[in-house]
Amino acid sequence: MSRAENIVTSIKVTINAPASVVWEVLTDLPRYHEWNTFCPRATSTFKLGDPIEMHLPLPDQPGKELIQVEYVVAFEPNQLLSWELPATSDNKDCARRDQYVETLGPEESSYYSTDIFLGLNQDKIMETFGAWVKSSFDIVALGVKKQAEKLHAERKLG
Repeated sequence: MSRAENIVTSIKVTINAPASVVWEVLTDLPRYHEWNTFCPRATSTFKLGDPIEMHLPLPDQPGKELIQVEYVVAFEPNQLLSWELPATSDNKDCARRDQYVETLGPEESSYYSTDIFLGLNQDKIMETFGAWVKSSFDIVALGVKKQAEKLHAERKLG
């Protein structure tokens, strides 16, 4: 059973761009390196059940990265993108990340994400990685905001 203290929630940012532009930024994996320092490289089809392979730089080991493979569990355009790490017979720990996009108006939206740690070692995982995940997800939220606003402004000028 999970506990509320094992949920990491990013800051919620208001974005001066439509939800469709925010969604475009979140699903344009080849351009992640332009704005996402937490996960500058990822691959996925975004089909339900398919993997998403994320390359995460390790903060305490410059030049090294963790390759994290999780599975897409929600793909609701302009609203919700989720993936999770399921428990296996070898690893009883699991987690789920949800990224929320909300329409606030024709040219305004919001974004935030959550990550919940589940399984046998959820408390230890939260204790060890919770602050790093929170900090990283806040940076992602600010990166999504910056990238979506840039893209939207360029399109309005062009």
